[in-house]
Amino acid sequence: MATAMEQPQMGLSFEQVWAALDRISLENVDRQKKMDERIDKMAASVDKMAEKVDKVSKNIGGLNRSIGELIETLIAARLWEKFDAYPYNFRRAYQRVPLFDETDRILTDIDILLSNGKFVMSVEVKRELNDKDEVNHHLKRMELILKYPPAECKGKKLLGAMAGGTVDPDVQAYAHSVGFFVLELLGESVHLVKPPAGFTPRQW
Repeated sequence: MATAMEQPQMGLSFEQVWAALDRISLENVDRQKKMDERIDKMAASVDKMAEKVDKVSKNIGGLNRSIGELIETLIAARLWEKFDAYPYNFRRAYQRVPLFDETDRILTDIDILLSNGKFVMSVEVKRELNDKDEVNHHLKRMELILKYPPAECKGKKLLGAMAGGTVDPDVQAYAHSVGFFVLELLGESVHLVKPPAGFTPRQW
C-alpha cells in the first residue's frame, strides 16, 4: 500500500518576510541614493562643460573680430594707390563710416570709403569672400548710401568694391559682373584683382 509523501517546509514566517522586504527596500534606497549622487555629478560636469564651451565660443568670436579688424586695417593701408590706373585720384580713406536714416538710426556702415574730387568708393571687407550673398548685400548697401549719403559722398559719383583676405573665384567673377572692383590680401599687401576683358565699373 502506497504511503503519503511528506511535504517539504515551504512557507516563511511573517517576520522573515517583512525582514526580507525591509532589507530589499533599504538596498533599493541605497541604490537610488547612489544613482542620484551620480546624476548630480553628471549634471555638474555638464554645467562645467557648458561654461567652458561658452567661454571658448566667446573667445573665438573675439578672435574672429580681431582677425577681421586686422584684415580691414591691412587692406585700408594706402588702398587708394591700387586705383592709380583709373581716373579717380583717390587720396583720402575713411574706415567704419556709419549710415544714418532720417531719425538718426544707424542702418549700416561702410568698411572703407575712398574719396577725392568727383568720386567716392565704398569698399566692403570680408575675412573670406566666399558667398555671392555678400556681394548682394553690398549692392543693397550702395542703394542705402545713395538714399542716405554721408557728407563725404554728397555730390560725388559712387563706386563699389569687394575685398577679402581670401577670395573665391566664383564670387570674384560675380562681383565683377555687377560692376564691383575686387581686391585680395596677399601676404601683408592688398592686390587689385585684374578685371575680365570688357569690365566696366558701375557708377551709382
